[in-house]
Amino acid sequence: MSHTPVNRSAPQTAHQDLHSEQGALRGEHPGRSRNPVIKVADLAWLEFEKPDLDRAEVFARDFGFAIAARTEGELWLRGTFAGSPCMVIRRGLASRFIGPAFRAAERADLDRLARATGSTVQDIGVPGGGQSVALLDPSGLPVRVVQCAEQLPALPEQKPLILNFGTDHRRTNATQRPPREPSRIQRLGHVVLETRVFARTLDWYLDTLGMIVSDFLFLDGQRGRGPTMAFIRCDQGSVAVDHHTLALHLGPGTGYVHSAYQVTDLDAIAAGGEYLAERGYKRSWGIGRHIQGSQLFDYWRDPDRFMLEHFADGDLFSCDLEPGWAPMSASGLAQWGPPVTRDFLGANPSPAKLREVMAALRDDNELDPARLLGLMKAMSS
Repeated sequence: MSHTPVNRSAPQTAHQDLHSEQGALRGEHPGRSRNPVIKVADLAWLEFEKPDLDRAEVFARDFGFAIAARTEGELWLRGTFAGSPCMVIRRGLASRFIGPAFRAAERADLDRLARATGSTVQDIGVPGGGQSVALLDPSGLPVRVVQCAEQLPALPEQKPLILNFGTDHRRTNATQRPPREPSRIQRLGHVVLETRVFARTLDWYLDTLGMIVSDFLFLDGQRGRGPTMAFIRCDQGSVAVDHHTLALHLGPGTGYVHSAYQVTDLDAIAAGGEYLAERGYKRSWGIGRHIQGSQLFDYWRDPDRFMLEHFADGDLFSCDLEPGWAPMSASGLAQWGPPVTRDFLGANPSPAKLREVMAALRDDNELDPARLLGLMKAMSS
């Protein structure tokens, strides 16, 4: 990526040092809906099915979740922050991702959404009770919008270390010994989803749930065909929120790519990573710092091969910031850190992956040979 010198005396824009070198060109996607049905406040939790809840609980505790509730058929996981659970895992015949649940800003939003989509408001079995509207996005993925009757109370935090900076000596006559323990999860941050119908799926989340785009990525030489990835945040007006709560990208698959969970700081990420490695879990990629979103990151695989991320120190944007535009590339995923792995990119060849690609190319969607070649080039650039 080339770097254009910035005029320091000029007024700062969203594309000078903030999150992308480039803004939109005339006629490109605005990154938000003019009249969304509702505006969700946040991501509430993610829903999975797995055959072995005992094994799922062992990993959950090692990764740093607390247990909100456990029954014969359900495992609810939470972070230390007050609010809703982070994840529910229900007993099923196979390991699979069901879909995300977003938190409604107020109870009336559920009624408004149900009327607009021809759905109904139903009770859900979340700890403490609640209600939801069940939807399907254009990829066919189940999506809930929920409101919980009760908030989970806060749990004890993993305290950040006191750091010395140059001549700013905040710690004297004391050593640093971060404990080798799980990185205590604070909250669910975001989920990344893959879709064969990127443009339609993107517009659905903007029009239906009122989300707005922080950054677009496009394929080299194909910007005129539109973006192939979007980092999307909730719109809470002047309140700054996570750079992305949802990320979508075009690809041959449909559904879950990874999910991310906030922890206290870099030492919590690193010490928690050592704890996971000692117990035989596999790191997918990390530790490093992203470009879009700026998060410190560390990615791991659970025993069912789902990818989960520990992160800290992410960007927060209010509604004023317009989307940035940047070319998609593997080298553009991090400011520093080890080279991105094939495992993280999902680029390890397998018969199942080949069947997925062939099915996508035969189907009526946005993935054609030119797009596929562009994605393959981006993964190696």
